[in-house]
Amino acid sequence: MEGKSELKKELNLLEITLVGIGNILGAGIYVLMGKAAGLAGNMVWFSFLFAGITAALSALSYMELSSMYPRAGAEYEFVKRAFGERVGLFVGLLVVYFVVITSSAVALGFGRYFSNLFGVSNLIGIVSLFIVLSLIMVYGIKESARLAIFITLIELTGLLIIIYVGIPYLGTVNYFEAPNLSGVFEASALIFFAFLGFEDIVRLSQETKDAEKTTPKALLIAIFFTVLLYICVAITAVSVLNYKTLGLSGVPLADVAAIALGDNAFVLLSWIALFSTMNTVLVVMLGGSRIVYGMAQAGSLPRSLSRVHRRYHTPWVAIFGVACLSVLFVLLRDIATVANISNFMIFIVFFMVNLSLIKLRYSDPERKRPFKVPFSIGRFPLLPSLGALSSLFLFSQLNVEAITYGLALVGISILIVLLKTRKSIA
Repeated sequence: MEGKSELKKELNLLEITLVGIGNILGAGIYVLMGKAAGLAGNMVWFSFLFAGITAALSALSYMELSSMYPRAGAEYEFVKRAFGERVGLFVGLLVVYFVVITSSAVALGFGRYFSNLFGVSNLIGIVSLFIVLSLIMVYGIKESARLAIFITLIELTGLLIIIYVGIPYLGTVNYFEAPNLSGVFEASALIFFAFLGFEDIVRLSQETKDAEKTTPKALLIAIFFTVLLYICVAITAVSVLNYKTLGLSGVPLADVAAIALGDNAFVLLSWIALFSTMNTVLVVMLGGSRIVYGMAQAGSLPRSLSRVHRRYHTPWVAIFGVACLSVLFVLLRDIATVANISNFMIFIVFFMVNLSLIKLRYSDPERKRPFKVPFSIGRFPLLPSLGALSSLFLFSQLNVEAITYGLALVGISILIVLLKTRKSIA
């Protein structure tokens, strides 16, 4: 099964853009829309807009950095170039945690839908999901991408159904009504989870054709499209169903469809949510296995994790490693808590990515940048600094439970970094 450690460039602009959109449109919007509405009231659309702007600011930094270093290590590679191996390894480990925890949480959602539809235990559905998706990912990146694109079209259909059924209800509520302003930003911090996925476009850049130009374009299209779609869905949802009722719903978009179209629509949206959760796990694991591969190839993780299948040119050891760890984390059952733990990790990562871009503008100014973030004062880039500040602001909106779990994992990461680098310290 082992071959030369190189990944094959298979993905074009359309494919990588749709893979990214599919991951962004994943389980977050289908599960967290209700909890966000409960916090932000009818202003939940603004929560989506603010979270989307924060994501877009960081995406611009990803665009420039990925055009400079189109490698599978992504965040690890960027931060390492700016701040050295130790800080790069620390950030890389946070990304691995994020991938594992997110795929576990979303797989739990899949398991619940699977159990309701087929009458079997959650665990059978979850384990089957990881096995099937791992085999597909090992078989080929193009096949994995095509499956993700197919499911993306299903997800998109579900959201368009929600927007369509809500058209007659538009204008029936005050869209600036909110319980309080702090709830609007707390909702932004929570639903930031619904925007995560665009960074997987970068993690797949080593398997993307003409990545220096293709990856930035794909990022820009994916972010703009999903921000617009989410705002439309948010406005529709609170128009059809009172935000207080939405806040108590575990299946908010299915409930919105049921109000407008009846019980058959509820079943249909449940099926779409099943595919949506599957797609999120697929693309998160795709991106996660690539950052594990990139870190292993650079020597920061065991070299065995960089093994590539001789026939299929995929990092099979990293894929199965991520799948096995994800199965272990399914014991974390509350998706809102887990989403916020994932956000804890990614807010730190985004802060460091933006900081890395600022640092590299000064420390490596001569490097070729096929894409460059606009608006600078001298060498100082304005938008990445706003991206760093907005990430810190949303970090401050997280609840105590998420911060406690997050700090424990950060402590483990620091310990691993110190153990890994103790020889170089000596």
